[in-house]
Amino acid sequence: MNYRGKVAVVTGASSGIGYQAALALAERGCTVVGVARRQAELEELTSRCRRHASDSTFMVGDLGERAFAEHVVNDSARRFGRLDILVNNAGIPIHKHIYDVTPDDVERVMRVNFMSSVWTTLAAIPHMLLLGEAWIVNVSSFAAQVAPPRETAYTASKAAMDGFTEGLWTDLAGSGIHAGLVIPGPIDTEIWDKDDSPSAYSGNLHPPSIVVDAILECIENKLREVVAPRYSPQLLAARWMRFLTPSLMLKGMSWMEPVPEEVVSRARAAARRKRDGEGGGMG
Repeated sequence: MNYRGKVAVVTGASSGIGYQAALALAERGCTVVGVARRQAELEELTSRCRRHASDSTFMVGDLGERAFAEHVVNDSARRFGRLDILVNNAGIPIHKHIYDVTPDDVERVMRVNFMSSVWTTLAAIPHMLLLGEAWIVNVSSFAAQVAPPRETAYTASKAAMDGFTEGLWTDLAGSGIHAGLVIPGPIDTEIWDKDDSPSAYSGNLHPPSIVVDAILECIENKLREVVAPRYSPQLLAARWMRFLTPSLMLKGMSWMEPVPEEVVSRARAAARRKRDGEGGGMG
């Protein structure tokens, strides 16, 4: 795989997986457009990328807005005359009891975690068709395979990304555009610090570099799906339990992060107040 002369858009590039993926592509000679909401972090990333690919740049904005997501792709293709690689990595967490989740919460998570990848992908395909060979890599989450407690909305957003990517495998056949899906397990990024409430997960956190390696594998070997870490006993056991003994898996999840009785009682009381016209939501 010769990355030199190629152009890549990487979303969620201000930290963690996206930051390291953008840098890895630049180190291989690829011109990188890093995309995220935080300008200072993107400026630092771009400075490092330019040591290897001098035309690398960045775009600051909210990928949860369709106009910006499409602009990122179209402007990058116009500026450089091509778009070879699209890495959809942008994502936000939400860790709340379902009683406290609002429709606005779900819509926001879906727009950033799923719809942004739809908007960028659909904008990228016409540009990629002109090249004869191109790559789209969508970074999902193992939460889409086995839903953790209090992450219903997050799980739904990543499961939608999984289904969308699987559809691309057949829809893009014969186009020269390869779609890959990377499924990270628990990765040591700042996303854990952004949860609405602390996560009960206390196991190992893997370095972002293993996800970057999986992204590069999808590109270089045209793999359709890679779990990172690929041979984690923890992830393998969880996946098999999900299909073979789902009741046992649910017991394990409940043990890890049980729903306190007072949470249900509070939600039930709120439901009664709403029914009786006293106002207030479910939270």
